[in-house]
Formats: sequence, structure tokens, C-alpha cells
Amino acid sequence: MTEYVVTRWYRAPELLLSFDKYGTSVDVWSVGCIFAELLGRKSIFPGTDCLNQLKLIVDVLGTMSDANLEFIGNTKARKYVKSLSYTVGVPLTRMYPQAHPLAIDLLEKMLVFDPSKRISVTEALEHPYMSTLYDPSANHPAQAPIDLDIDEKLGVDMIREMLWQEMLQYP
Repeated sequence: MTEYVVTRWYRAPELLLSFDKYGTSVDVWSVGCIFAELLGRKSIFPGTDCLNQLKLIVDVLGTMSDANLEFIGNTKARKYVKSLSYTVGVPLTRMYPQAHPLAIDLLEKMLVFDPSKRISVTEALEHPYMSTLYDPSANHPAQAPIDLDIDEKLGVDMIREMLWQEMLQYP
């Protein structure tokens, strides 16, 4: 659990708002930001700091109703988001006029401010835009928690070699 994602531009709103608990929806947001960057050839939310980042998100998505901000438990954070200037947002079809309509539909479902209303990873993979690339039989969920505890004393070269050997096990 960390609110720090290396590149601020891909951080989900719940990370910017310092949520204590979050799920895979933060990854869906980040992938949505990368997808938008692929569609438009530039970052969708190039914030200069966390507060500016939230402002840029609201500028694109539009001002949220009080009901859509109820998920923000921190009163101070909710007050800040509500204090931002009113905006109707920018339709993604205008931002990405060359994009396929299904790409826009998927992006709109990935870049949802409230994480509980954001599309899930499985739903995104099953979305019509992605469905021809998705093979559910090839993606088995992990059976047990994965131990990512790597001994930092191993050194970069050894860790690279271990990762390479692991990748060779998968077709």
C-alpha cells in the first residue's frame, strides 16, 4: 500500500486523495492513461503536482456531483475536489477524433473518478474493443499470493537473470 506511483501522470484519483485502501482499479486507471496517451500521442493528465493533477482530471472528466464524491471519506480531500472550478469536461471523442468508437467507450469506462464505478480488469479484457485479443482460457488467476520479496543484496544483474529465467517459462 503506497500512494506513490512513480509517474504522477498515471496515478488514480484515489491515490492522489491519499486513500488508505485501494484495489486493482488503480491499475485500470493507469492503463487508461497510457491508452489515452497511445490514442493522442501525448499524456492526458500531465500534472505538475498532486493538486494540479486532480484539477487536470476534473477538467477532462467534468465536475463531479456530490453523489459521485461520496466515496471520498476524507472531508478535506472532498472539499478540495468540490472547490475546483465548475467544468462540463471534454468529450473524449473530441480529444481523440480519430479513435475507434469502441476505443473511446473502453477509455471512458477506465477513466472513471470513483474507483467503485470503474471497469474491472476482466471487464476491460472482455470489452468489445479488446475481446478479439483476449483468450480467457490462457489467463488463469493466481492460485496463491505471489511472493515478490526480492533480496536487494542479490544485485541488479542477478535479479535481471532471475526475471529472464522466469519469463522463459511462459510461451
